[in-house]
Amino acid sequence: MSRTETLARPAVRALAASKIREVANAGMGRAGLLAFWFGEPDSVTPDLICNAGVASLQAGETFYTQNLGLPSLREAIAQYVSRLHRPCLTENIAVTNSAMSGLALVQQCLLSPGDRVVAVTPLWPNLVEGPKILGAQVCTVALNFGSTGWNLDLERLLDALTHDTRLLMINSPNNPTGWSMPREQQQVVLAHCRNRGIWILADDAYERLYFEGQPGVAVAPGFQDLAESDDRLLSVNTFSKSWQMTGWRLGWVQAPQALMPDLAKLIEFNTSCAPAFVQRAGVLAVTQGEPAVASFVSRLKQSRDFLIAGLNALPRVTAVAPPGAMYAFFRVQGVTDSLDFCKRLASEFDLGLAPGVAFGPEGEGFIRWCFAASEDRLADGIARLERALERL
Repeated sequence: MSRTETLARPAVRALAASKIREVANAGMGRAGLLAFWFGEPDSVTPDLICNAGVASLQAGETFYTQNLGLPSLREAIAQYVSRLHRPCLTENIAVTNSAMSGLALVQQCLLSPGDRVVAVTPLWPNLVEGPKILGAQVCTVALNFGSTGWNLDLERLLDALTHDTRLLMINSPNNPTGWSMPREQQQVVLAHCRNRGIWILADDAYERLYFEGQPGVAVAPGFQDLAESDDRLLSVNTFSKSWQMTGWRLGWVQAPQALMPDLAKLIEFNTSCAPAFVQRAGVLAVTQGEPAVASFVSRLKQSRDFLIAGLNALPRVTAVAPPGAMYAFFRVQGVTDSLDFCKRLASEFDLGLAPGVAFGPEGEGFIRWCFAASEDRLADGIARLERALERL
């Protein structure tokens, strides 16, 4: 045995690599390839936000900041959350280098080897694999797919939330399915977790990308609408989706105040702090970015409807319009190996989509398509998929 074979811990070696990245890495750099495999728009960050970042750099803000974030950004986020949900204090907000980092920090804060974690799937693979790095055991509860889309069997979830469960992870609106948890189910789950002392980790990255809300500010139902200040609830959010800031890598965690000193330590030992110029851009996003969010959601809804109609016109394809997020998660009859299918789409038809199996075994036979793109690009992609279905 060579010395290098023993370097990584068994838990790390056992992690499943992202199958989304496996397809993308094989296809990136191909001239003429249309890529819809990642969850990001084809439009750049709004000028208002970019200009704030530029102004910060020009002012010389290139130094370390507070572990928990600039006070101005923490206050702005707290006010933003309070407008959308129940009142939130600045002391409940920790700024992180992306929501992905926030999820990892929360898991580091709560989980020990052997802890039981429950996740509602299909689900973004980073969430399912993250607890395993810490030696936790992940139990999944799968959504069901039917004529109306994806739905949760609430009793199955409650049965899985046993007294020895440490953490429940729910992403709603969901990546990849777009499923959004109804308020009534959230109330039941919150009460159940209160009684058993189970933490809830809500991945709220797509809460603003919601197409079934009341007129005005669109926001999906969230646990923070219902929770009391002392509930074991953590909400992780991001600037990436709502404000089209994927490359800025900025997010936040909303948590009970008692956790903040420990989260501050973990931020110090992981990344120290988020860059000042990125945080200044974040302030502009949450204080003046509502028109940009509204415009983006409106464009997404149009793109969603266009793509779903185009997919359902193809043979062997079943697609249901999702109520939230930015993905069509559609079934292709006869596809039993979605990873191989997507690799062939990329190599033979210059079409980059994500395999459903990347989001769990229940996603096999499905394909994820990010519809945060222009109708021209979507139409070109539909035509390429049609040619592929004729040949494959």
